Amino acid sequence: MKLSNLLIHNLVVYKNRPAIISNIGDKISLALPGGEEVRVREKDIELIYDGTVSSLSQLDRPPPKEDAIREAWELLSGEADTQNLQNLAELISGEWSPASAWQAFKVLQENTYFSGDINKIIPKSREEIEAVDKKRVEKQQEETLRKEFLEKIKRGEKLTTEDLNGPCAKYIQDVEALARGQSEKSRTLKELHKSETPEEAHHVLLSTGLWTPYTNPYPARFACSTRSAQSPIPDSQTGDATSTERKDLTELTSYAIDAAYSVDPDDAVSVVCNKDGTYNLYIHVADPAEYVLPDSPPDIEARERGATLYLPEGAYRMLTEDAIGRFALGLHSDGISNAMTFELCLDSKGAIIKTDVYLSVVKVTRISYGDADKELSKDNSLSSVRADNYPPLQTLMQIAETNYQRRLQNGAINIDFPDIHIKVINTSEHKEVSISAEPAYRSNMLVRECMLLAGMAAIDFANKHNIAFPYVTQEAADLPNNPLEGYAGAFQLRKCMRPKQLSTRPARHDGLGLSAYTQVTSPLRRYIDLLAHQQIRAALGSGTYKDREPLSNDQLLLRLVEGEQAANAANQAERSSKMHWTCVYLQDKIDEHFDAVVLDTRPPFRGSREKAHVLIPSLGLETDILAAKGLSPNDEITLQLKSIRLPELETSFSII
Repeated sequence: MKLSNLLIHNLVVYKNRPAIISNIGDKISLALPGGEEVRVREKDIELIYDGTVSSLSQLDRPPPKEDAIREAWELLSGEADTQNLQNLAELISGEWSPASAWQAFKVLQENTYFSGDINKIIPKSREEIEAVDKKRVEKQQEETLRKEFLEKIKRGEKLTTEDLNGPCAKYIQDVEALARGQSEKSRTLKELHKSETPEEAHHVLLSTGLWTPYTNPYPARFACSTRSAQSPIPDSQTGDATSTERKDLTELTSYAIDAAYSVDPDDAVSVVCNKDGTYNLYIHVADPAEYVLPDSPPDIEARERGATLYLPEGAYRMLTEDAIGRFALGLHSDGISNAMTFELCLDSKGAIIKTDVYLSVVKVTRISYGDADKELSKDNSLSSVRADNYPPLQTLMQIAETNYQRRLQNGAINIDFPDIHIKVINTSEHKEVSISAEPAYRSNMLVRECMLLAGMAAIDFANKHNIAFPYVTQEAADLPNNPLEGYAGAFQLRKCMRPKQLSTRPARHDGLGLSAYTQVTSPLRRYIDLLAHQQIRAALGSGTYKDREPLSNDQLLLRLVEGEQAANAANQAERSSKMHWTCVYLQDKIDEHFDAVVLDTRPPFRGSREKAHVLIPSLGLETDILAAKGLSPNDEITLQLKSIRLPELETSFSII
């Protein structure tokens, strides 16, 4: 069929769509399905029927049966002559018409039984057809399996071991990938007419039994590894700090004060009372930076993690597991550990007179917050204590309280919420979730204030040596004029706080009431602290850093940003995981009662009921409830648990 013989009302193909020629001029006008009109060049169309076609509706007829197409293939396979579209149409449909021409064209385009073009149609070989038949059968079997699998999920049936280990296993993989945040789409959920969200995927995985409530998807969602770092830290290196480079402080009474369940102590404190009324405060910090050099494999992996991931089911460390035994303080039987010491000389009013930072050897005694509080309760008076016979913990507590009061006078904001410890306990049969509120230990403040003072010593060191250093800043909050008391007041203050920011230039941290702030006391747990230690060591120029220069401002900033992004992901994974396990803990406590405190109330909106934001102190859980009129912040109420939506991390309580 030659294009030069084109006539109005002929049937042609344009971009694989049927069209009728409506006008012929310098260009050819076509009427397309749906009433669309286009003007095209002659070379853009293909004539398939040279008779008259009045309407594209003439092409509407059921597709030819597979048997008819196969029979045509059988007949043409034995023919030596070249076949065209009309021959194929007459064999398949028994006639030559606009409809049969269009159907024959579609059969040719499918490229299943025939190849070539409309003027030279070539039947495929028997081997090619057998391969096509095999694929067709496999496809039909696949479709049948998938349909049965989807029906099983619709009915809410549990998947069997056979389902999970057989060909159906792949159908659930995209659901699991979406639930873990490793994909944004799921064909399975789409075919089930469900929303393609991680929460919906989580629901399906729970309903099928592939996941149990004890499956925690949040580390994966935030791209956090649930195994500790793998990059080995060298056992020793040329240029290790020698005993002469480390100051011997083993005669000091040094305490590593931490939670009773903590296994990675990386700081300890000591104090010496001088006869002139001054104090020497020592904060000793683990020294992994001696072997974790900048841009070494363990340093790069720590930077990619940002921080140790602390989950209720376990800790997944920023450095290798064996780093704890090597560098944490006070774990050896003799208590001897290498450290980096931040020393501050304080006057009788707690003001800093001078500071120093150096490498040391210390002898550390581990003690829990509870035991430290028992010691502190023995005698809180220092007035009768001689300088050569002082109680160290009481002296440290006095220094801490003085520093805390100074920070409050400088605008520090204290936000007091319950400290909750959540732990997943693995038994031989199943897992159990334990939730307990930590007491408000006095010694917790002791440690906190000493760590802040260590940061002040580090800042002084960085200024003296003119080195780039990581700082944490926070802009001033827009505080209420008359903040409430109690938990409601803490909630008010928290809402006003500005986000912290990282910088290589010192600036005020308003929330802490400090003119500048840095973190240096957790190099085993936080990358920013390890980075600070590496800068200090390079400035000291001893041991493995003898020939190393401190990082430049730009070099430090790049590492700081990368490490903090990873640390933020770890923080998000920790928060979501804690809420996940809280919901798991509550699943078998439907209808139980819980004491709560009102944090805030919200007036009704367009006919809705009043809402209240409440805190359940025993769980550290905040949630919204529909409230009765007359509730006020800090009101104590009792709630009844109504339901849990685990994938959404939602709890529903009603006031009773």
